[in-house]
Amino acid sequence: MTKSTPTTFVLVHGAWHGGWVWQTLAEHLREQGHRVYTPTLTGLGEKSHLLSERINLDTFITDIVNLFKWENLNDVVLLGHSFGGLVISGVADRIPEHIRQLIFLDSFLLENGQSAFDTLPEKAVEKLKNIAATQCNGMALPAPRPVLLGYPDDESTTKTIAGLLTPHPIGTYASKLELHHPLGNYLPVTYYKCTNPVYDPVAQSHTLAKKQQGWSIVKLPTSHAAPFTHPHLLADLLLSF
Repeated sequence: MTKSTPTTFVLVHGAWHGGWVWQTLAEHLREQGHRVYTPTLTGLGEKSHLLSERINLDTFITDIVNLFKWENLNDVVLLGHSFGGLVISGVADRIPEHIRQLIFLDSFLLENGQSAFDTLPEKAVEKLKNIAATQCNGMALPAPRPVLLGYPDDESTTKTIAGLLTPHPIGTYASKLELHHPLGNYLPVTYYKCTNPVYDPVAQSHTLAKKQQGWSIVKLPTSHAAPFTHPHLLADLLLSF
């Protein structure tokens, strides 16, 4: 499906990733005449040299708000995958007038005043902090094995993805999401729930998404790694907005 009028898309990646994860999807959309931005959040991917203990969730949100400002973006379809869902929640809270549609792709969701660590058992948080201290000078959470993120368990994929994942700033898990409006800020919202298989860390967010009034909840027969494994399916879905 194509559109006669170009659409502007902003695609926000998840934890440990970078803008690279959208390459095939972005190329497919651009070939059909659409504008696509795939920013990498501070401290990750090709910006991993900027990793520091000062990076928090507000840093990520400001990354995207500034992209809108400097690129003069309006009427945007804004998508956040996995941890990127927290980022676009904050962006929608600040600049809803620039957004046409909000899309959560198997995303984490938080309510106002919550941090990602608040949703985990205390012992799990302490374990993660110890791992960060041991392996990343306390600044970041090391990337898990790709298969644990929903990638195919084959040697080629594992080698490729493992070479691209980077430690994720721990401050973004510890800092709280500050919202001044209801989650989604009254924008049109679609939440895509990946079901083959379900990614357990976002199961709690699936439940929260169902509680949101007016949200469209759609099941996808893909793993959590859909941006990499099913880019053309996602492109077709995006072109419906």
